[in-house]
Amino acid sequence: MGCSNCGSGGGLPGGCKNNGNCGTGGCNKLDVFDWLSGVELAPGQKKYDVIEVRFKGTRKGFFRISGGLDLHVGEVIAVESSPGYDVGVVSLTGELVKVQMKKKKVQDTIELKKVLRKATEEDITIWQEARQLEHETMHTARVLAKGVGLSMKISDVEYQGDKKKATFFYTAEDRVDFRELIRKMADSFKTRIEMRQIGARQESARLGGIGSCGRELCCSTWLTDFRSVSTSAARYQQLSLNPQKLAGQCGKLKCCLNYELDMYMEAVKDFPSPNIKLHTKKGVAYHLKTDIFKRLVYYVYDDGVAGNAPLALDLKSVNEIIAANKSGEKFDDLKDFEVEVSPVEEDTDYLNVVGQDSLTRFDTKKKRKPNRNKRKPSGKPSGNKPAENRNKPNQNNKRRKPNPKGPKPRGNGPKPSGNPKSGTAPEAKGNNNPENKGKKRPPRKPRPPKKD
Repeated sequence: MGCSNCGSGGGLPGGCKNNGNCGTGGCNKLDVFDWLSGVELAPGQKKYDVIEVRFKGTRKGFFRISGGLDLHVGEVIAVESSPGYDVGVVSLTGELVKVQMKKKKVQDTIELKKVLRKATEEDITIWQEARQLEHETMHTARVLAKGVGLSMKISDVEYQGDKKKATFFYTAEDRVDFRELIRKMADSFKTRIEMRQIGARQESARLGGIGSCGRELCCSTWLTDFRSVSTSAARYQQLSLNPQKLAGQCGKLKCCLNYELDMYMEAVKDFPSPNIKLHTKKGVAYHLKTDIFKRLVYYVYDDGVAGNAPLALDLKSVNEIIAANKSGEKFDDLKDFEVEVSPVEEDTDYLNVVGQDSLTRFDTKKKRKPNRNKRKPSGKPSGNKPAENRNKPNQNNKRRKPNPKGPKPRGNGPKPSGNPKSGTAPEAKGNNNPENKGKKRPPRKPRPPKKD
């Protein structure tokens, strides 16, 4: 991002660990590398008297040196403006300025504004105060625009170096009548107001940001001409028409879709049209996709069977089959022309076997494992136990003493009732006695009433 706010005492930038001087200016927006800086001028040739000055964001201007000033890249100067003066930083000097003026179609005439002086400490103090007011002014202006009821978005504010004028950059879909808004802004900010409408791409260029590729936005670093981008650029490059992936920070299609478009359009000319079908004795094959880099074309049979595997054919074989179909000939099967595609070998130097580097590892909740050691209560009413008994030890968990009479028999059989020491056999009681079979049990006697 541009280091427009890194000025320190004396008007020199304090960053880059270069003892207060930024020799290259490589951290600014739309910088130009001066590859002629180390080349000496021819004998008798004077240095070009026009310099390039950068201001906030991507705004730059060309000014003529007056008074025999010796200016270098990175110096803070005061230049002419209307009204008053403006403060900027020298971004380019020498013969390379002529190339930039020709590129931006600026003519070297008398109408060029002049450099007044090198900025003094007072100029830099006022300039820094104006920069600190811009953020608060922008939010106040948004509130005023919302109160008036205008459908516009104020994206940036730039004060002039002497704080006599403030330029508001805004975006709007339709034409906006902001005369009432300017009156309220003039009353609130006590300065001259200028409104300037910009597009969505110019807004992204001024604000800057990081693209999906991980680099700074092209429009804020080096791109100056914004060409129109259409969806056909994505179709030629066989990209999925997903608006979320194809759109940039400005909401429009990414400018980088045009970078390799000419190469793709030139390569597609060698391939047949995707509407052409291949006729064989087995059936009709339809075009599935094209691999421009490997020069392969994939076709699939449409014989009503789901899950047919696509067949990879080289470009030479496809042209041969199309020529045979035009002459009325049909080949037996496309598998005779299939090319074996070797799988891509993955680099296994590093494998994320733990999964700690996954960005979505905290999105899914882990399932709790059931506590197998917890005993379920049997025959007891369910409910929460009182807090007093939670910390008490369970008395049922105590070990029982062994039975001196021996272990009790298990099963559904009759229990022994005799004396094990005397050796007498147990007597059968109740229904288990064969003599009591068929007899009814006598009724029980009623209990006597309780005495009060």
